[in-house]
Amino acid sequence: MMKPAAKNIGLIGAVAIGIGGMVGGGIFAVLGEAVSISHGATPIAFLIAGIVALLTAVSYARLSVTYQSRGGTAFFIDAAFGNNFLSGSLNLILWLSYLVTISLYAVAFASYAGTFMHGHGSVLSNHLLISAAILLPMLINLLGASFVSKSETMIVALKILLLIAIIIFSLPYINLQHVAPQHWGSVNALVSAGMTIFVAYEGFELIANSAEEIADPERNLPRAFIISVVLVIALYIVIATITVSTVPEAQLAAAKDFALAVAARPALGQTGFILVAIAALLATFSAINATIYGNARLGYLLAKDGQLPQAFDKECWNKPVMGVLITSAISLLIANSIDLSEIAILGSAGFLLVFSLVNVSAFKLRQKIGGYPWVYLSAFVMSTLSLGVLLVHTYHSDQRAVLTFAGFIVISVLFELVYGRYVRSHFLGRGY
Repeated sequence: MMKPAAKNIGLIGAVAIGIGGMVGGGIFAVLGEAVSISHGATPIAFLIAGIVALLTAVSYARLSVTYQSRGGTAFFIDAAFGNNFLSGSLNLILWLSYLVTISLYAVAFASYAGTFMHGHGSVLSNHLLISAAILLPMLINLLGASFVSKSETMIVALKILLLIAIIIFSLPYINLQHVAPQHWGSVNALVSAGMTIFVAYEGFELIANSAEEIADPERNLPRAFIISVVLVIALYIVIATITVSTVPEAQLAAAKDFALAVAARPALGQTGFILVAIAALLATFSAINATIYGNARLGYLLAKDGQLPQAFDKECWNKPVMGVLITSAISLLIANSIDLSEIAILGSAGFLLVFSLVNVSAFKLRQKIGGYPWVYLSAFVMSTLSLGVLLVHTYHSDQRAVLTFAGFIVISVLFELVYGRYVRSHFLGRGY
């Protein structure tokens, strides 16, 4: 019989998990994208996305207290809807969404690494860097990820300290006229920008995966979710304000894929640019390593539950080897075939869809989890409307991104139909 997990993570540790999950590679990858859409209103865009994340975090907090499981999101959806066609499709979409985030971090890694090359490198070197950013963490996961996981706290601390340094040294250079309403994009563009970069808030849900190990969960889990999201919202708003108020928009547009490094130049010069680029490389690399491991584990849990083929639950050396290999292979394909803007949209859309269903799950389970049902319902409405705004706006500017997202949904549904029909036929009487 499996021993219960030791509850050795306190409130500070739980908050660190949430902040580390959010301030991973996302802010390094999507800041320039937000500026290109919402211009001077970029801080507002981050605020809008943060509100959706905060409301969803409330649903996660109550669900995590009641259902303390390493399965996290997948477990919540199963608890609400049962192990059936709907939950199987949604869990596969969740798995695919994590593949997209790996791709996002890999492309961001290549963008920042390219700044150290003359002329920012060639197309070939860019693809080589993208591939290396996935293949090296894959090997680390296969051989033993312990030394990277042990350094994760240090990398998170380095990122936060560097961002705080940029904030402090940039204060004298801020020109708030650049964030005045006359420099904003349209309201539709503003909301769309917030939803495009929503993937930068993805990561707070990792607290749920550690719920079994958190001490005094009834008290610490809700606090950890709320504190971590609120702190990251504040951090992102300040960073966005500094970026658009200290750097001419033309420069940000020219360096969209590594805008945060450019934002360090006014206060810290080329040294600041290099430090941010190095921090971005460490952040995205560690985020890829952690997400490959986490998604392989998610695939393992879903396979054990019968929702993915048995190949995913094959372990060697106590590691989900097939899960690591499959996760890395598909991520390589996505990262090398889709540009950064489309990947950001796919990641944000995927998590908005999953979070909408988590909010519905919280509302459906409201009698068991307690709390305020109107919060769960509000979170569902906001996340669903946000997804709709993102898809409509994207359809007018980048139809391929919307079609790719629709393709992910079709793949998930068709896979569940075929796999559920011919392999998991015992579910036919329970939702099929």
